[in-house]
Amino acid sequence: MLPNQLSAADFAHYPPLAKQMATNHIALLQQLPLAFLPLLLREIIAYDWKFPAERKELDNQLAYLSSLSAEQFRESMSAFAALRLSSQLETVDWINQPLQFSEQLTAHLWATHQIDAFRAASIEYVHKLNTAAPPEPLQAKRLGMVIVGQGVAVNKYPLFRKLRPEGVYFHNVRPENGRELLVKTLAARAAAYPVAFGHWYIDGGNEGSASPGLTCMSYGSLDTVRSALVTKMRNIMQRGGAGPEALRTMLAEMRPEDLGLNGDGAQAILNRFQVSILTEGSGTQLFSTTFVQWSAREALRRAQPLTLLARFTARQREQSMRELLAGTQQRPVPDPEGSLIDADMGAYYTWINQERLSGADQAGFLVWFEDHHEALAIAPSLPRGSEDGSPIDLGELVSRLV
Repeated sequence: MLPNQLSAADFAHYPPLAKQMATNHIALLQQLPLAFLPLLLREIIAYDWKFPAERKELDNQLAYLSSLSAEQFRESMSAFAALRLSSQLETVDWINQPLQFSEQLTAHLWATHQIDAFRAASIEYVHKLNTAAPPEPLQAKRLGMVIVGQGVAVNKYPLFRKLRPEGVYFHNVRPENGRELLVKTLAARAAAYPVAFGHWYIDGGNEGSASPGLTCMSYGSLDTVRSALVTKMRNIMQRGGAGPEALRTMLAEMRPEDLGLNGDGAQAILNRFQVSILTEGSGTQLFSTTFVQWSAREALRRAQPLTLLARFTARQREQSMRELLAGTQQRPVPDPEGSLIDADMGAYYTWINQERLSGADQAGFLVWFEDHHEALAIAPSLPRGSEDGSPIDLGELVSRLV
């Protein structure tokens, strides 16, 4: 089937909002080349479970394409239309399985030495799209906060080495009620700037917050979900003849209901997000530090929140993935010191991902060694690559960032 043969009936199996969007834009979709359209449908088919920021981006993309003149449209799509596709790709159910199509398209482009042309076309298209639809002004400066080192009594590892050139290293921080202060900061910003999925608390333990306006997820609260998923993974891996491809297919098709997660509205969107964290991330099912790092990355990339608080806790001591999936260890052994090293790198990656968002030049970022005197802060008003030994509590430190 080719794009110009599309009809409204072809979207019968799409979720309600996605179906409406595809049907409303069917005249546009019929004009798109096969090398481009399924990639757009991959976003449309998931519209019902996207965060507001993602929906806005997709709305802007469709509005941009619809606004082009006939000549501009041909020029925008010419590089994609020039790609040589196999007849096999046309037989893939790219309407209902656009992800499967995109995987086969990628393999085909590599095999036919067209991947560079596709990449260049994509970069040019995204540049034009972003130029036509610049980001809207933020309600407030973004603020990222990370807590590391839960359970570590004495530390000899030099913290924040990668972040020190970017901000101020404080080594005389008063740690009393530190976590409570940061949670209160998060809740206060959620109350002052009410945005759906705009303020996140991600915890590697079982902590949460009942404050209105917060999106909370934790490793501990998903214990039963993770256990159910690991059991399914173990069954696949132990089945005779089933390899990594079968496991990957199973994970890609996993739905929240399959793991006991139910809900509608905002809860349904969060459930989808949590399942994506557990099925797309490597080790998120088994290591709390990996769970927090991946969740923070994906929340920043997808929800683009104004405020993010991520707390790394002690993960279990590392084993091979085969041992973990096999469930041979009876009682997990925590590894606070090793977890601190993981979390220190996780904090660095979290800052990098915040830097990719709009308003990064005005954003604030804080990482604190839990219950200890060390912290690092980054903001436009703070000198880079410096140290400060004056006594300060976390509340005052945060006030310098926003």
